[in-house]
Amino acid sequence: MIVDKYSTDGKVVGQIELADSVFSAGIDDGLLYALITAANMSQWQGTSSTKRRSEVQGGSSRPWRQKGTGRARHGTIRSPLWRGGGVIFGPLPRNSHKKLPKKMKRKAYRSLLSLKAREGSIKIIEDFKIAEGKTREMAQIGKVLDVHKGVLITDSEDTLLKRSMSNIPWFYYNNVKRLSGRDIFYSKTVVITESAVAYLNENYT
Repeated sequence: MIVDKYSTDGKVVGQIELADSVFSAGIDDGLLYALITAANMSQWQGTSSTKRRSEVQGGSSRPWRQKGTGRARHGTIRSPLWRGGGVIFGPLPRNSHKKLPKKMKRKAYRSLLSLKAREGSIKIIEDFKIAEGKTREMAQIGKVLDVHKGVLITDSEDTLLKRSMSNIPWFYYNNVKRLSGRDIFYSKTVVITESAVAYLNENYT
């Protein structure tokens, strides 16, 4: 597949080849579902916690005597029936992360990139660097590429590039070696740098 390559000014400066095995592969809905589900589950912190009956402080003796008060008998204020008592079947800290097998994950990314290519959502941009790390620099690049909700995939670890994108709510940063299926799936435009395309062509074929 041959597509146009853009400059940071939004002009076509050449063409680049996308590997058919990566960007024109079959789309497996089941794998896409597994990939996005795993990505969504990794967003959960799993820190919600409640105290069970045995964890509530106090309540080692009866709140009142067994008989003669005219009230119902109670053995402890830790009971879930009491305000401030334990919680029945409450949430506890847990790890909900789901890890996909490596081969399954690569095939899912091929399906995802092929889906975006079929939709015409992929744009290739030449390699570039940010001079000052200012938000307006990346915002301008996003506007000339007509990005309203997108993700930039690059192989660069440039801290200035990451900083310039950190305050843009409609443009996300992804390193090609640490792709986020969630960011790509929910983006309307997928911008990939020239060097990142070379990595995808070589490693996801």
